Amino acid sequence: MHSEHLESATAANRRRLAIVLALTLTFLVVEVIGGLLTNSLALLADAAHMLTDVGGIGLALFAAWMSRRPATSTKTYGYYRWEILAAAINSMVLFGMAFYILYEAIQRFSEPPVVVSVPMLIVAVVGLLVNLISIRVLHAGAGESLNLKGAYLEVVSDTLGSVGVILAAVIIWLTGWYYADPIMSVLISVFIFPRTWRLLSEATHVLLEGVPVHIALAAVQEAILDVEKVRQVHDLHIWTITSGIVSLSAHVVLEPDCDASDSQRVLEAITAMLDDRFAIEHATLQIEFRSMESSESQI
Repeated sequence: MHSEHLESATAANRRRLAIVLALTLTFLVVEVIGGLLTNSLALLADAAHMLTDVGGIGLALFAAWMSRRPATSTKTYGYYRWEILAAAINSMVLFGMAFYILYEAIQRFSEPPVVVSVPMLIVAVVGLLVNLISIRVLHAGAGESLNLKGAYLEVVSDTLGSVGVILAAVIIWLTGWYYADPIMSVLISVFIFPRTWRLLSEATHVLLEGVPVHIALAAVQEAILDVEKVRQVHDLHIWTITSGIVSLSAHVVLEPDCDASDSQRVLEAITAMLDDRFAIEHATLQIEFRSMESSESQI
């Protein structure tokens, strides 16, 4: 890596995460007590989502702290990947919670228990307010960090969950139809699945060192070839270390008439271009005067 320690997107937003963690943890206690007192599965389902938020945001904060630790002789990229691991773990926990809530809701369809609707409604309204505040706090950083995006999606899910609980409470209050509670629990659980799958897929893509989705490999290759004195590019690889930090390695073959002095100018030109056009700050380039392309070359 560079001699300076690059700050990941999650680490840059750790204050936002700390604020949301404090809000979520406080309301989690209130919602669990409310769910037990009112006998509402929908409220407990929403509390379970809150629990995954607490775990996910806490894990994100831990990963942000780990990512700031310096590189070592055995971990030359440092601990940046902790953030991606946190996002992957977060998504798997969400899947588990969603399946469990779905199972409990199905059990309640056979004999829906009596639910105390008014306290359930009050707790759900407070939860909605907490979630709306959390969404506002996290929104600015959600597009920068995969880990922060996971926390943001969880809060959005909880917000819709709170809306669902409010609707269920109103229906039970007005009609006494207790099936509204397990039905809303099922809807809340089903809502989580596609978003969680997308988060897990993105985290897996990073762990497999796939090309970042916002960068086209062919476009980068073409841009390097456009640099004066460059004849060929091979063994080009682009991957994400963690959110906001992209790396590249490539072999660059110069024109036959180039000498050693040209290689430094070409190296500087390519490095500057990659930073300006593609926000790739960490590039490892091997300059060659004749191609050493291997049989395993991908480009």
